[in-house]
Order: sequence, then C-alpha cells, then structure tokens
Amino acid sequence: MADNMTKVPVREQDAKVRAANFDEVCLGYNMEEAVKEAQRCLHCKNAKCIEGCPVNINIPGFIQEVKGGNIEKAYQVISESSALPAICGRVCPQESQCEGKCIRGIKGESVSIGKLERFVADWARENGIRPTPAGFSNGHKVAVIGSGPAGLTCAGDLAKKGYDVTIFEALHEPGGVLVYGIPEFRLPKLDVVAKEVENVKSLGVKIETNVIIGKSVTIDELLEEEGFEAVFIGSGAGLPMFMGIPGETAKGVFSANEFLTRNNLMKAFRDDYDTPIVHGRKVAVIGGGNVAMDAARTALRLGAEVHIVYRRSEAELPARVEEVHHAKEEGVIFDLLTNPTEILTDENDNVTGMKLVRMELGEPDASGRRRPVVIPGSEYEIAVDTVIMSLGTSPNPLISSTTEGLEVNRRKCIVASEENGQTSKKAVFAGGDAVTGAATVILAMGAGKAGAKGIDEYLSNC
Repeated sequence: MADNMTKVPVREQDAKVRAANFDEVCLGYNMEEAVKEAQRCLHCKNAKCIEGCPVNINIPGFIQEVKGGNIEKAYQVISESSALPAICGRVCPQESQCEGKCIRGIKGESVSIGKLERFVADWARENGIRPTPAGFSNGHKVAVIGSGPAGLTCAGDLAKKGYDVTIFEALHEPGGVLVYGIPEFRLPKLDVVAKEVENVKSLGVKIETNVIIGKSVTIDELLEEEGFEAVFIGSGAGLPMFMGIPGETAKGVFSANEFLTRNNLMKAFRDDYDTPIVHGRKVAVIGGGNVAMDAARTALRLGAEVHIVYRRSEAELPARVEEVHHAKEEGVIFDLLTNPTEILTDENDNVTGMKLVRMELGEPDASGRRRPVVIPGSEYEIAVDTVIMSLGTSPNPLISSTTEGLEVNRRKCIVASEENGQTSKKAVFAGGDAVTGAATVILAMGAGKAGAKGIDEYLSNC
C-alpha cells in the first residue's frame, strides 16, 4: 500500500487556454494515475465514505477493484447504486460528502473518490460497458416526470426491478439540468450526458420529449387514462428568482437559467448555431453559488470581463471551492461584500451600469451564515452592459396546480416523504429540486432512489 498522504494530482487545461474555449477543464486520471490513487484507500471496514454518499455507493469496493486494475468490475460495483457515475464524478461536491468522511483525510488528504469514479465510468464508456438490464418484466407500469438526475435515477432503479418505465421530458432533449444548466467545460453533453442517458435507456427505460405535464397531459390523466400505476415527479426547480430592484426588466438582464440554457442546450456559444444571446463586454453575475460560477465562467469564455457580485465574504460563498478556484484562475473578478440596489439603463432600456452598496457581516442569520449589513454612505456605481441574476430557483407551479390533491408548501415545493418520496396524493411520489428547491445533482439522485424504493414498496403491496 502506498504511504503517500497527498492526492495524485489531476491534469487540467491551462487556465489561460481554457478561458477561451468550452472544452472540459479537468482531464481526469489515466490508468496509472487511477491505480496509484486507489492504493491510498485504507479499505476501512466501517467505511464512513459510504455514509457520506447520498446514493450509498460501495466506495471501498469499487476502489479495491481499481487497485487490481479490474475496471469493468469496479464499474459493476458502482452501477449497483448509481445510474450516472460519469456525471457524479464530475459535478458532485465530494469534498463535503464522501471525501469529507474519508478516514485517510484525517492525517493527510482524502482519497480522490470523485476522480476515481469518473475514471471508472469513462473507461466503461470507452470500452462499451453498460449496466445490466433486469431481463424480465414484473408487469407494472410507472411514469417519471423529468429526465434530470432525480428522474433518471428513479427510472433506472425501477427498470432494474423489471418495471415498465416511461420518462416524460418537457424539453426537446433529455437530461434536465445536466444539459441546460451545467456548462460544457464542466460536463460534456455528447460524450458524457448523452451516453449516461443511453445507459439508462439500455435498461429498458423509454423517454418521451416535448411533453409538458400539466399542459400536454396531466398526472391524473396518466393514472386514470394512460394505464400508469404510479408516478414519480422529478421535474426540478427551474423558476428563477429576482431581487425586485429597479431596472431588472431591462435589455441585457438575464436569469442565470436563461443564460445557461441558451448556451448549454441551445449552443449559443457556437458560431454554427443561430441562438440569439447578448455577448456582453462587461458582465456582472449576482450571486455566489455554483450556478453563479457557471454563468460567470461561461460569460468569460464569450469574451467578457466578468464580475461576481456577492453580498458576503469569500468564506461564505456557497459554491464549491474547486469552482471558485477555477473561476479565479481564469480571470473572473470577485466583488465581495457588495450588493446591487439598482440596474441603470439608457433611453432605449439597455443596461449601462449598476448602483451598489458595500456590506459588512453582522450576526448569523437562520442559515448559520453571518448576516450582511449595509455600510451607510458606501453607495457607488459601476459600468456594465449585462447583468445575470443567479439567486436561486423554485419549482414551476404548473404540475402542482394541475394535479388534484397534491400538497405544496409556501415555497411551492411539493411536500413528500424524505424516506420514500410519497406525496399527499395516492400513487404519486416526488423527489429532488421539485421537493427541496434547488440543490445538488447527487442529492436529487438520492431522492430518485428513495422514490424508486417507495414506488416498489407501494406497487408490491397493491
């Protein structure tokens, strides 16, 4: 066993080079690097890393196979728990989940679990290895709404148990937030997302796109007229939030959702796609989460000078440390302890600048973070031509408003059991951002697994 207490470095594109392209930043491990990193795993009997994983992957089990060079077996171990390993290996916040629990990390650096998962999944894709389908039908028919991480996970888990599963997706391409929300340089669409979706389909899952639940068909119609015995709602949270300050309706103000969707799903960054979008020269992104980093780094690659405007300090930034680090390396400017009060416009309603105030941190608020307080007399203005609001999202109320007996909370999130996804409506289950509000891909996957378990138990007892 290697006694190296530091991670095997992962290769990346040079910051100056990648800031001008949309190719993937992280290049991942090769076989030699992956085996060397796997040898750092202590193979704990009481593996805390599994507890830290929302989908409970047998992490020591798959890493042990990587140690021996048995990559196909490692993929099979991961596939028992995860339908989207190549995606999780790229976008999961491992530092606060599996790697955050790693015993090796107590005295040294934790094992690079995410990078090893990515290596295994990429190797399996390149070698034509796919998850094993059930090979039988149990006679039950289930509908899944949304083809994002929650929906794909729920569908995959049910298909492995012999269920006849159909996913209904509102957009023209499956993948949900994986295709519209996360940039190409973090998550390649054709080489990674599309292939992971194909893996789920290879289990027998059918996907129907351009179907808007609540308009094209309702949940009640799926249950009463289309022959589905249960429904899982994994429709995400795509309704953007705004600040309510003057000037937000001006030309050149985007939600991060719209900006990223146009770039990611509609390929606005490519010259051969006719997708209109403002290519600002000086862009301000309001917010400090992962989506804000994605929007900022996308705008940078489109040729803009980009500022992150965030009302707290760097210590309170909710984005992953890796994303903040990459943004800084690439040249994104961080205007911290700063908050906008007005978006300035010209006579044609085009954005010309912003009024801002400086902040200082006071006592902790309900989130546990120190509350930002305005510093009197600190107002100032900056010149910008584009503003991107990245303040969070909430579920679109279309599904809940067209489904009789489906309880929602004051934030319009569907009320569902964390344990099994059961909602207030019989035969209807839900999970992911539609229930919690905007969260991470892996938490949505965990909710999809819980929903699949709940549906299986429900239909088994019918």
